[in-house]
Amino acid sequence: MKAYDALADWFEYLNDDCGYESWSQYFIEGLHRLNAGKCGLELGCGSGAFARALTRAGYEMSGADLSARMLTKAEALARAEGLNIPYFQADAASFSTLKRYDFLLAPNDVYNYVPKKKLPAAFRHAAKCLKEGGIFWFDVSSPRKLCEKVADTISADDRDEVTYLSFNRRTGDEIEMEVTLFVKRQDGAYDRFDERHIQYIHGEEELAAALDEAGFCLLAAEGHLGAPKEGSDRLQFICRKKARS
Repeated sequence: MKAYDALADWFEYLNDDCGYESWSQYFIEGLHRLNAGKCGLELGCGSGAFARALTRAGYEMSGADLSARMLTKAEALARAEGLNIPYFQADAASFSTLKRYDFLLAPNDVYNYVPKKKLPAAFRHAAKCLKEGGIFWFDVSSPRKLCEKVADTISADDRDEVTYLSFNRRTGDEIEMEVTLFVKRQDGAYDRFDERHIQYIHGEEELAAALDEAGFCLLAAEGHLGAPKEGSDRLQFICRKKARS
């Protein structure tokens, strides 16, 4: 199966310990502080947790993701909350939009799925979808996390309805994840689903250089939820699109 096909129905459930509420509030407060405007796009939105939270806070959000199954789940969850959020399919490495947004959010490892050689072009595409002065805010899993906590390990989460297993192997700057889900049926038996994910290790300096080349001014690079970068599992990059000279 394609990455996130089977995981789509279970992604937010299995990530219920990631602190979506405080993470969303971190974005809301930061966007307000930056006077970022109200019209935003969540790229790599998955099932749309952040897009829904920002919409509830008064922002005019859209969402985009490569996975059609994730988008189906996002649309269902938005409808269940009575929220009108447009979603569309897009690849972070090559997407384009006719609309120009005030800000672009790409949280939760979106650019870890983009190979190094495609990063400069990916950031140029991000710049093109923003108005001048627009905010580009994304994160990556830090090299320390991927190399020391994820590489060559097994991750597991065993619950009543679903069991998640990920066998992780590092090769060069790639982390390959062989993911297996066992999903319980009504008759008590389990269905098995297998997916393969690849994340790429990106360092702060190479990301900063690619951002500058794409026409962004790096306003801040910080750890998760604004914590110090050193020792953080996640690095946040907050950027502004440069004005044309």
